[in-house]
Amino acid sequence: MDKQALRERVWNDLEDSGEARFPYPPHGRIPNFAGADDAADRLAETDAWRAADAIKSNPDAPQLPVRRAALRAGKTVYMAVPRLRDEECFLRLDPAEIDDVDHATTIGGSAEVGVQVHPESMPSIDLIVAGSVAVSERGARVGKGEGYSDLEYGVLQAFDLVAESTTVATTVHERQIVDEDVPVDAHDVPLDLVVTPERTIETETPHDRPDGLDWEALSDERIEEIPVLGSLRS
Repeated sequence: MDKQALRERVWNDLEDSGEARFPYPPHGRIPNFAGADDAADRLAETDAWRAADAIKSNPDAPQLPVRRAALRAGKTVYMAVPRLRDEECFLRLDPAEIDDVDHATTIGGSAEVGVQVHPESMPSIDLIVAGSVAVSERGARVGKGEGYSDLEYGVLQAFDLVAESTTVATTVHERQIVDEDVPVDAHDVPLDLVVTPERTIETETPHDRPDGLDWEALSDERIEEIPVLGSLRS
């Protein structure tokens, strides 16, 4: 089964089962799901979470409870600027600088109160939280198909902000875990932790992490649209 077929199946299943949550429909996005708060609570019980000071998170609705829990625990959260469109391509959410955590962790709120930073001024990232459409228990991940999550990892990797020891986690509904062998491409970043409202899976993934940015997979047009890529290539 190819990635798009997996996406469509999971999106349909979440909608038909009534487990999808706002925003609707779940299709075409990282789907929000019933129990996202419980999954965030379970992630916060892991050793990787407790040890993390700097977390890089996706901006999507199902990981909103994760971002809020991180700030309330005194952790600094970094989120990518949409489509990495600026040279200062990450937003820093520092709990010491934020009064309203609920507002700051929304997409609109993070744009208002977050501080744009260049990767050169960021600390090492201790934990990455990625949004997912479908995952396997072996750590394979399927996003919504635009490739930005893996690209953001590649940028962090280029600035030595992540390493093999950096934990990569996701929170999902049980219905997003699939039994099939999920296709894994060279630029795909595998998951170390898959957390649902019911359980925490340490994947012990057999899949290798990408070794730097896959320049051959990046078109000249995309590189031109993302200033930090142009800087790295030159």
